[in-house]
Amino acid sequence: MADNTRIIAQSAALEERTHGLRFDLPELGEHVSGFVVRFDNQVYAYVNKCAHVPIELDWNEGDFFDLGKDYLLCATHGAHYQPQTGYCVMGPCKGKRLQKLKVTEENGNILLDVDLINHRLPVGF
Repeated sequence: MADNTRIIAQSAALEERTHGLRFDLPELGEHVSGFVVRFDNQVYAYVNKCAHVPIELDWNEGDFFDLGKDYLLCATHGAHYQPQTGYCVMGPCKGKRLQKLKVTEENGNILLDVDLINHRLPVGF
């Protein structure tokens, strides 16, 4: 594991198109979280903040997918996001995106690239 990454989850804990896993993002502030999901055998991670208003997407912890398991869903206002890109395809923020985080899988772990958080996202947003 490189110095610029940290483990956010075990790969085995993240199943295809089911519950996502939340993790803390202290790099962005005390109460900021991210989440990771598995979609089409790939892992995708985002800051857990709707592009419409700054609230977390999951009303129930880890419930990020819509009923059809095709889109990430903001439980508050119904915004639908593509899991692969974070692009909003339906809802009040159509055309906007979630803040994507770079993750990789190595040796049974899901790793977050911390350097990209510190250089691409504003602190405390």
